[in-house]
Amino acid sequence: MTGEAPVDVSDNLDPTLKKTTAGYKPGEKKSIQEYARLDAQDESLRRWKESLGITDDAAGAINPNAPKLTIHSLMLESPQLPGGSVGIHLDQPGQLEELAKSPLQITEGIEYSVVIKFSVGREVLSGLKYLQVIKRAGVPVDRLEEMIGSFPPRSEPYVKRFAPSVAPSGFLARSGTNSVRTRIVDDDGSVFADFSWAFKLVKA
Repeated sequence: MTGEAPVDVSDNLDPTLKKTTAGYKPGEKKSIQEYARLDAQDESLRRWKESLGITDDAAGAINPNAPKLTIHSLMLESPQLPGGSVGIHLDQPGQLEELAKSPLQITEGIEYSVVIKFSVGREVLSGLKYLQVIKRAGVPVDRLEEMIGSFPPRSEPYVKRFAPSVAPSGFLARSGTNSVRTRIVDDDGSVFADFSWAFKLVKA
């Protein structure tokens, strides 16, 4: 986050990062069962499957009716915040509506990290990206785009922590509410999550 609005901050939520996942790069999207059955003699493919934990046993345990991606929470973590974090529990009904009335509060000038907790359901999701645009008084002031990675289905949620940011400080930064739009897409541009929330900066 930045204190003043740079003139070149875009509110475009289309990904610009072209980085791909290291290792085997799949072409046509396949189910986890199809990936598990692919040629074991292909060394790069074997390493890619191992890195994602794709096995015949894992493929057989997948719930075919599970959502492809479920975002459980989005947290802002910092030892300088009360309790160490503030955030949104997206798997609790009404959280976003509540935030519209009472935005998150973040202490100005602190270093914090965005942390998301999510589950992958019935198929491998590759090249997931996190996109975020912050606006103040309708003007874009910050844009974040981060690689999340590629993940196979599993019963336990994943946790992704992004590089630390520094919250802006000063009178202008504390004036008004910051509106945020967050989107998660894959390497094909498919949108798996798209939601809005808000926060206010408070005096240290």
